[in-house]
Amino acid sequence: MGLDIGIEWLTLIMFGSLLVLLMAGLPLAFVTGGLACVFLFVLGDERALNIVPSRIFPLMTNYQLSAIPLFIFMASMLERAGIINDMFDVIYKVLGGVKGGLAAATIIASTVLAAMVGVIGAAVVTMGIIALPAMLKRNYDPKIAMGSIMAGGTLGILIPPSILAIIYAVVAEQSVGELFIGAVIPGLLLSGMYVAYVILRSYINPQLGPPIPVEERISTADKIRLVSKMSAPIALIVVVLGVIFTGVATPVEAAGIGTFGAFIVAAIHRKLDWQTIREASIGTLKASAMVIWIMFGATIFVGLYVLEGGQQFVQNALQATGFGPWGILIIMQIVLIILGMFLDWVGILLLCVPIFVPIVKALGAQSFGLDSPDDLVLWFGVLYLVNMQMSFLSPPFGYALFYLRGVAPAEIPMSDIFKSALPFLALQVVGLLLCMFFPEIITWLPRLVYG
Repeated sequence: MGLDIGIEWLTLIMFGSLLVLLMAGLPLAFVTGGLACVFLFVLGDERALNIVPSRIFPLMTNYQLSAIPLFIFMASMLERAGIINDMFDVIYKVLGGVKGGLAAATIIASTVLAAMVGVIGAAVVTMGIIALPAMLKRNYDPKIAMGSIMAGGTLGILIPPSILAIIYAVVAEQSVGELFIGAVIPGLLLSGMYVAYVILRSYINPQLGPPIPVEERISTADKIRLVSKMSAPIALIVVVLGVIFTGVATPVEAAGIGTFGAFIVAAIHRKLDWQTIREASIGTLKASAMVIWIMFGATIFVGLYVLEGGQQFVQNALQATGFGPWGILIIMQIVLIILGMFLDWVGILLLCVPIFVPIVKALGAQSFGLDSPDDLVLWFGVLYLVNMQMSFLSPPFGYALFYLRGVAPAEIPMSDIFKSALPFLALQVVGLLLCMFFPEIITWLPRLVYG
């Protein structure tokens, strides 16, 4: 038999060693999985290793998760077909004359992109490659430029078809469609707040985001012609989200439609060739494999923690604080924010959601002024998504910071990238509070759609 360690110490040792190894720069997927196997061996015997296949197998056979590679493939196809470049170009020419217009264009393009992509890395990296040089060339303040790319890029977590929402719905056993619809208004709200912030800052101090020179601006007729060029990808988004929202197709079927549509859009833009398809397929393989490996590792890690009595420990610890329902909810949000500084979103989801959702359900819908338990689960789900969006921007391990580091000019120090994220992080906190205290922001649209 293995060692007998109290749950308090175990919590400390498990999460402490996880933190140390992540700080050493090892990949999350293998750290969680590897540590889980070590602890399985230390705490149990070789029979305890059976938890590994028993946790992984349900993930391998889950139908809902097959939407993930399809949505990633759709995004990769659109990216390879040059749609994203075109889109930035269009929005940038339309908004270029406004102070801070390029940063606003970046955020708006990222919002549209989020509706195509659902994967954060793709949006931040792509915008970092396209928009950052364009803004720096026109003397934008690097902090505003980088902040708008990272903040815009993180919208992919919130705006459907978000891959995180699919995984959340699978773990929390909730309708993916409802979660998608509930996340629309908060997503657009945050996007609007970012745009307003960037333009306001640039109007107060035009040095931060100068408008593009008059000779580069274009006439209204040209603007209309440019916008019509974007009709195919926009139509694709409308179709994919439309069939999910109207309930005609499940998210997995919609992802299939989207993938097929991406081929058509690429063909319209004359970019459909073997090279494009091959690159998109390899990109999809890499991205999906990363997500799935992290899920495998994290789910074993959590499985072991729950098996050792972790869930009960967390529940008792929260109740022992003596706070009311709102207090407990706020503590949960703070825990998510702190974990977001160090852990990957799939990891946090698999760590917290199985533990938090039952606790929130036990608190009851009435205690938060909501009508039904369904509203409660939906509301908490979207709060969770908004919260995870913050995790991408929060130093020291926010993923968006490192995605941008990969494509930003070498002379920009990492500390500047951290600083550029902070104002947008503050806006996300405001957005989170708004969604917490005005649940209608989340529940109104799903109620309208589903009645």
